Amino acid sequence: MESRRASAQLMATDVHTPPGTGVNSVRPPGPIYLDHHATTPCDPRVARAMLPYLEEQFGNPGSRLHAYGWEAERAVDEARARVAALLGAEPDEVVFTSGATESNNLALLGILQACRQPRRHVVTTAIEHKSVLEPARWLERQGCEVTVLRVPSDGRVLAEHVRAALRPHTVLVSVMHANNETGVINDVAGIGQVCREHGALFHTDAAQTFGKLPLDARALGVDLLSLSGHKVYAPKGIGALYVGPRAAHGRLAPLLLGGGQEGGLRAGTLPVHQLAALGRACEIAGAEMHAEGARLLRLRTRLLTSLRERISGLHVTGSLDHRLAGNLHLGFEDVDGEVLIERLQHHVAFSTGSACMSTSLHPSHVLLALGVSEDLANASLRLGLGRFTTEEQVDAAAEHIVRAVEGAHLPSPC
Repeated sequence: MESRRASAQLMATDVHTPPGTGVNSVRPPGPIYLDHHATTPCDPRVARAMLPYLEEQFGNPGSRLHAYGWEAERAVDEARARVAALLGAEPDEVVFTSGATESNNLALLGILQACRQPRRHVVTTAIEHKSVLEPARWLERQGCEVTVLRVPSDGRVLAEHVRAALRPHTVLVSVMHANNETGVINDVAGIGQVCREHGALFHTDAAQTFGKLPLDARALGVDLLSLSGHKVYAPKGIGALYVGPRAAHGRLAPLLLGGGQEGGLRAGTLPVHQLAALGRACEIAGAEMHAEGARLLRLRTRLLTSLRERISGLHVTGSLDHRLAGNLHLGFEDVDGEVLIERLQHHVAFSTGSACMSTSLHPSHVLLALGVSEDLANASLRLGLGRFTTEEQVDAAAEHIVRAVEGAHLPSPC
């Protein structure tokens, strides 16, 4: 506990300018931050967009009788349009929420609660985020049939896997766009086509791909899509659910009542400052996505090459061919996971699984679902590179990881 407190005291801010961006960002002089799948720092350009709505423009967008409300409503409309543009959607198809967890719950629970079929069936996968798996389990307890698909060792869900699980009364399929641990990108377009042919609605959790990959909800065949602001360099506490035409018009029941906001699908006063930030984050992502992805891929290749040259028994979890550019998920043979974490955590900020489950002593449910042994799962690291990651940081992180693995090797059996 004392060592964690000491590390936390190092997190005073410093100014850092990432190469090629011309953007000043706040970077702590503590551990090298490689945990961008858990959360991203708020881009300074995004933070600046938020400030007017924390200060002079503090109105409620529901106040229609004066200029404060008008300006707040204008800011909300602009943010909605920017989110929609990044999704290839219409603004009125974007429902603002507190983040991807709420969006996932609204998608699953809202669709199934509104459905009046006597038999209802849901298909999802064993590698989904808990905010999909837990609602699915709750629905199962309420009498809904739920199929949880096994996933091959490469971590990629294909259309054929979903097709084999569909039933005449399948209402909803929920498969994430890219996994939050392995970074593997699923065949969402193929799955969407299968769902359309069958007549089932299709939901995807795109928290890890929104703002990082080009998205077109209609082309992908997606009916519901969850996203989160804090995964795209906006603040925590804001997100959205895309609700396409097939999921609208009474097919989605709200979880929150009492205000009528968001077309009656999500009651509550809208946080204008967070929406202004999300809108600006979308604008930046749209302009910089391709260059940023190429840069992250170069950095990831540099990091993986360095580690492979120096560490034996290194495993990459999941497909490298279908993967988020900034993701690297590694397992180390014959390494004590607890010692590895202890030796590395003061030098590199990383994860051993989903950020929502990172305090758990149990191995990742995603890794176990992919057939990874418990020992290897416990000696695994998720590394997430981001917008402000530099070559110098990647090289330094590689050095720290090599040393940590060397110091955590289990003794050879006699």
